[in-house]
Formats: sequence, structure tokens, C-alpha cells
Amino acid sequence: MKKDEQIKAATVPSVVVGDSVATTKGMGSRDYQATAINDTARASDVGSSLEEKIIYFDYDSSKIPEKFLNLVRLHASNLVSDPGISVTLEGHSDERGSREYNLALGERRAMSVRQQLVLLGVSAGQLTVVSYGEERPADDGHNDAAYGINRRVELRY
Repeated sequence: MKKDEQIKAATVPSVVVGDSVATTKGMGSRDYQATAINDTARASDVGSSLEEKIIYFDYDSSKIPEKFLNLVRLHASNLVSDPGISVTLEGHSDERGSREYNLALGERRAMSVRQQLVLLGVSAGQLTVVSYGEERPADDGHNDAAYGINRRVELRY
């Protein structure tokens, strides 16, 4: 290989469904990606319906909690299988912190979901990110229960 030639490679996460492991044959096809993602999403009870469109976050965190990863996979499968669908990822926070900080935190949360969807094969062109910070609470309460409900990303199709 010449020095000026570049090697292009894609990293593909392995998919385990039951006792079988997905192979790399046909990995570039959107149909294969949708099938692999869908099979993985079905392997768990959490996030088992496209009707579920809210991902909740821990305090001051933009890391997707593990219990919501199957929900993200399910939505990824839906988006990969129909490239004509688009979704807006709305980031939210609770009221604690400054307005500016909460807008940035809401954006980080929405970007975290976006990044995961793209890693699962969703086209970035299907995704729009917006942050509302603390401006659109799901619960107007001023307690831990309300704060937990307000720390979220909503998927709007």
C-alpha cells in the first residue's frame, strides 16, 4: 500500500440475539441494520413500543440510562426502515440551575440521543435537535418526583 492511500473502515457493534451472533454479511444494507436493531430491541421488555417516546435522565447527566437503550434501539429500527420519517429530539431539564445551563443540558441530552441513533444506522438528516431547558416542564411541581419527570428527551415524529 502506498503512503498516500487511506484505509477507510467502519466499526459495527456486534449484535447478539438469543444464542446467535449476527455476521457482517450484508452489514451495509439498511434492511440488515433494521433487522439487527429490531431483534435486539425485542430481546428486552424495556422500550417495547414505539408509543414510548420519552427518555428520562439522571440529575445533571446527559448519559442515556441503560434501561432506555432498548427504547432508543426500537426507534432507530423504525427510522432506519423508513428513511422518509424524521424526528425532532427535544431536550429538557428540571428547574434547578440557571436558564443558560439548563438550555445547554437539554441540548446535550438531545445530542446524546441523536449520537446513539446515528451509531445505530439512522441518517443524521432524519434528526433535528432542539433544547427547551426548563421552559416546558412536563410536571410543574417543585419536588424530586417532578424534577425526575422533567429531565427528559422527547421524540416528536
